[in-house]
Amino acid sequence: MNRFAYLFFIISIISCTSQPEKKMLEHKYTNNLIKETSPYLLQHAHNPVDWHAWNKETLELAKKENKLLLISIGYSSCHWCHVMEHECFEDEEVAAVMNQNFINIKVDREERPDIDQVYMNAIQLMTGRGGWPLNCIALPDGRPIWGGTYFPKENWINALNQLANLYSETPEKAIEYAEKLTEGVKNSDLILLNTAPKEFSVSDLKSSVEEWKQYMDFDLGGRKGAPKFPMPNNYQFLLRYAIQAEDTEILNYVNTALTNMAFGGMYDQIVGGFSRYSVDEKWHVPHFEKMLYDNGQLVSLYAEAYQATKNELYKNTVYHTLQFIERELTTSEGAFYSSLDADSINKKGTLEEGAYYVWTKEELIAILGMDFELFSDYYNVNHYGFWEHDNYVLIRKGTTSEISKKHSISIEELENKVTAWQKTLLKERNKKDKPRLDDKSLTSWNALMLKGYINAYTVFNDPHFLEVAIKNATFIYTKQLQENGNLNHNYKNEKSSINGYLEDYAAVIDAYIALYEATLNEVWLNTAKQLTDYTFDHFYDTKSGMFYFTSNEDPNLITRKMEIEDNVIPASNSIMARNLFKLSHYFSNDYYLNTSKQMLHNVQKKTQKYGSDYSNWLQLMCDFTGYFYEIAVSGDKAMDKILQINKQYIPNKLIAGSTKKSNLPLMEGRFSESETLIYICVDGACQLPVSETKKALNQLKISF
Repeated sequence: MNRFAYLFFIISIISCTSQPEKKMLEHKYTNNLIKETSPYLLQHAHNPVDWHAWNKETLELAKKENKLLLISIGYSSCHWCHVMEHECFEDEEVAAVMNQNFINIKVDREERPDIDQVYMNAIQLMTGRGGWPLNCIALPDGRPIWGGTYFPKENWINALNQLANLYSETPEKAIEYAEKLTEGVKNSDLILLNTAPKEFSVSDLKSSVEEWKQYMDFDLGGRKGAPKFPMPNNYQFLLRYAIQAEDTEILNYVNTALTNMAFGGMYDQIVGGFSRYSVDEKWHVPHFEKMLYDNGQLVSLYAEAYQATKNELYKNTVYHTLQFIERELTTSEGAFYSSLDADSINKKGTLEEGAYYVWTKEELIAILGMDFELFSDYYNVNHYGFWEHDNYVLIRKGTTSEISKKHSISIEELENKVTAWQKTLLKERNKKDKPRLDDKSLTSWNALMLKGYINAYTVFNDPHFLEVAIKNATFIYTKQLQENGNLNHNYKNEKSSINGYLEDYAAVIDAYIALYEATLNEVWLNTAKQLTDYTFDHFYDTKSGMFYFTSNEDPNLITRKMEIEDNVIPASNSIMARNLFKLSHYFSNDYYLNTSKQMLHNVQKKTQKYGSDYSNWLQLMCDFTGYFYEIAVSGDKAMDKILQINKQYIPNKLIAGSTKKSNLPLMEGRFSESETLIYICVDGACQLPVSETKKALNQLKISF
């Protein structure tokens, strides 16, 4: 018993960044991963480990040879994944043990989140923790028996030898444990149909927020303590709640968080864009990898926050971040790449996390000259901004106004200097070795970035943002949407090979609805409905009233999971539930509405206790609570009226419009050749139309 328990030794870690490819003219080893397109899998293609991709042939091989599966899961920008690669998977001694006793499978969790969900769930049940690299040992049929995250070489070898001996000498013990663990995995996210729901109320929302408050850092923003993750949907809900509930304490909390994130080192002060999270409590030192999904959602958040507060910092953050996206993560086809690594080559020629982003004081003095004193005060090249090893991570503390007064310089002159500093430091930074790019495109992440561009256009009325958005939406439509109505998940080198997951459909539907609201082009709205109907055919579970993460056309894993809890990215079920709510209004579809309501009822109890894990669900609860407005604008000046409406923060609304006759239920019979009219409606019942935007806005009630 003690010997087997030893196998659960785990060194927990949090994900980070990747190791650049070794520039070798010849490779001693080449395995089956050389056939893949995933940057992460290709990074392991020359390991001495006989790696395979997850596919039918690999699984059949394991059964044929009666060998345990060794499933190792990570992603391109995962720092500790590559530490373990160097210590273990590049080591011939380790490889010999792995090759002799196991069928070794490498999985890119970003390409195959379905596999990651299953085995992450298993590891969490076994150890109480999770992270990447994720390493799981399973029976030849895929049922897990043991696992953990990062392992040093000797611990890894010892564990593998014990597991191989266990399966060879007493396979019945491994099978017995696999049966129990698999049953736990199947039951871990079991959602039951709530057949006795209670109505949603403002008091439910307030009680959820009150329970949540105990975890809030009101001084610095975010969750108390460290690390601090930017959780965009948390703040989108709390911003909405604060305004609709007229809660100034929560509104101040949101503004504190957004200000400190934008001031912090987690935000790249030179070129814009956010890293994944901060390792400290003041948002200073990040894990330096930059992920598309974070930046897409944060653009949406800061755009909405500007719309609500008119804080110029938020506007600048949106513009600066989108400049970064276009410069570093945008393809010629209008798609978006996935991420930038944290590690890069330092001056010593070795890999170092953050080497591309940090500065020494001596470097900054040499670069900035007479401006250094002002620069150092603005970006805290002092004890506040010090990191380690003589390196500084730039971080703001005082506002532009405060710094200008302190140094007797006008705000305009200071802002001009900041712009000049950014250009100068970018030029210097580009002399360094850049972090490696993960150049695959994922449909769900592209849709999150697409939504960010649409939100930015909606708020700032910058036609360039709409141009980029339409180009990306067209890319998804022409490249990822297939003739039979399904979406594909991945795209690289003009190849799209993985069937889409619920997250792809949910995010694209959401973005296409938003794009319709911004353009009034019904193609996007109709496509959103078509994709929705496809999800009912291939993902919906009538017993629970929820959607599976995988299609019924995908090969079976040991269980079929449902994504319920909102995380850094909202759960695919919560996005779908909100999509159904909106589409029910556009198409007068009671089935959509009732499904959306039932889904929310299914998680209703959890929203009260775990608000931060169900924040997108709470957004939906806001939709069902108080007034939700359908704003229908019809006439040749419809877009002008909508642009005026969008200057206001109105979270409890959707927009429909047309500049010609439309068969859309919300627009039918409302077109007039002679004037543009605005209809304010609730559940299809409309007030008398008005032609002036101001009068229309006066008909709205935002607070609960």
